[in-house]
Amino acid sequence: MSADLTQISRTEHLPARIAARFARQIQQGELKPGDRLPTENAMSKSFGVSRTVIREAIAQLRNEGMIETRQGVGAFVIDRPTRHIRLDDGDHMEGHDFRDLFQLRVPLEIEAAGLAAAYHRPEHLHQMDQALIRMTATGDQADDGILADLDFHRTIAAATGNDYFVQFLGAVSDRILQTIVASRTRIRLDEIVAIVNREHVDLRDAIAARDPIRARNAMRAHMSGSAARIGLRLEFFS
Repeated sequence: MSADLTQISRTEHLPARIAARFARQIQQGELKPGDRLPTENAMSKSFGVSRTVIREAIAQLRNEGMIETRQGVGAFVIDRPTRHIRLDDGDHMEGHDFRDLFQLRVPLEIEAAGLAAAYHRPEHLHQMDQALIRMTATGDQADDGILADLDFHRTIAAATGNDYFVQFLGAVSDRILQTIVASRTRIRLDEIVAIVNREHVDLRDAIAARDPIRARNAMRAHMSGSAARIGLRLEFFS
């Protein structure tokens, strides 16, 4: 197993570029199911970026269903469906890009929340609870809180039992990450962490209660809040 770990331009969107390189190696068969990715430290040195950037790239690959991470062991390539959605990595997003993203996310994630309420398994609730704990992080661990937010939404997609939700959400995970980062530049960190945590707790509790209508409403409220935090007002037609 070899990885093309050459340094990349700092003007590019780094996590997406790194994730794209590994995705190509997986798609072309250079990295096969069961292969272990280099360590965070090795990738950080080889690409010439921080470990935070590497963690974001790994999170994107995980959200796209290409790898799994095993605590204390590393990241490994996994079997995945032959049909897989991958968008060209997103550069810096502007206002219309965020609006386009939410127009896709709203129906997708609201429906996912309802299905997750109906079909989730105990391990999904456990994964959501673990993500919620990490999402409260501030200070030096604040970046992990962003990745935990992505993990929370991917767990909801997985809880539907429909892999298409996981694939579509994974395909836009880099854009979602940029949305979270953008919102954190507009609102004080401790305030936004508290607000977002409340919205996610409402979602988790509705899913745990196996109440699809309540879960859909909680996701709708969260989507509205997420958009408002970057200056967008969503339109709903039903």
